[in-house]
Amino acid sequence: MTTSFRMRREAFEQAVREAWLAIPAKFRQRVHNLAIVVEDEPSPELLRQNGLPPGYALLGLYHGVPLIHRGASYGMVLPDKISLFQGPIERAAQRADDIREVIYDTLWHEIAHYFGMNEAQVRAAERKRASRRRFRR
Repeated sequence: MTTSFRMRREAFEQAVREAWLAIPAKFRQRVHNLAIVVEDEPSPELLRQNGLPPGYALLGLYHGVPLIHRGASYGMVLPDKISLFQGPIERAAQRADDIREVIYDTLWHEIAHYFGMNEAQVRAAERKRASRRRFRR
């Protein structure tokens, strides 16, 4: 049985703002024309479009042109978007206190895609970061 911890939308959005501010400034300062939005759940259509099976626990998704793929003529475009999916994030948390950590980790993951890292590179960086955290404890 999966336990799900629920936050009011306003509290969840505040946690997203706090997670954004916790991202190191050297990265935040390089982010431009990006909207970070909270959605309830990824749609079946979104999962299908991204080659994911129905019911897949998608926590977040970057939609846009990664920074490293933008040329000199890139401009006058709608913002890229990071969607954070509240339901899957809440279900991924082991405890209510973990929701903020899952938000932060998911936001970092999607920002890495914004900067141009592919999924394998992001996962490798996450493993490296996790091993450093374990070493410090």
